Amino acid sequence: MGPNAENLPEPRRHTKSIGQHAEAVIIAKLLEVGYKVLVPYLGGNLRYDLVIEDVDEKFWRVQCKTGKLYKSHEYIEFNASSSYYHHSQESTTWGRKSYQGQIDYFAVYCPDTKSTYLVPVDHAPGTEGRLRLLPTRNGQEKNIRWAKDYEI
Repeated sequence: MGPNAENLPEPRRHTKSIGQHAEAVIIAKLLEVGYKVLVPYLGGNLRYDLVIEDVDEKFWRVQCKTGKLYKSHEYIEFNASSSYYHHSQESTTWGRKSYQGQIDYFAVYCPDTKSTYLVPVDHAPGTEGRLRLLPTRNGQEKNIRWAKDYEI
């Protein structure tokens, strides 16, 4: 007899497991649409999580991110930089480090929409990337990154 769903323990959600879930979904989606996916062995210290090979046999470095839905479902936001701490004898400093020049794409999975996006790194030049689902309230079109244009 299998376990009764009512008696199963509540799973623990940790930021690392959230990221691992996003990475697994992203890999599955990339494979589904036809990319070859390479996962670095012992890649914990690399700036990228995956490497994909396209139809032209070109390789691209990919950083996986979990997107969050914001502002009444108007846009998806993801971190386009990493956090770091620097410890010295005198102090501890905190900062953000851009991925520019170190990866080629962000692969973003949004659990709220169950959608996956492939965003060129230069389309998210700041510390946060935004993919818009709904038009802006003021009708702005310039510099808007529409989620549908990046969905895979």
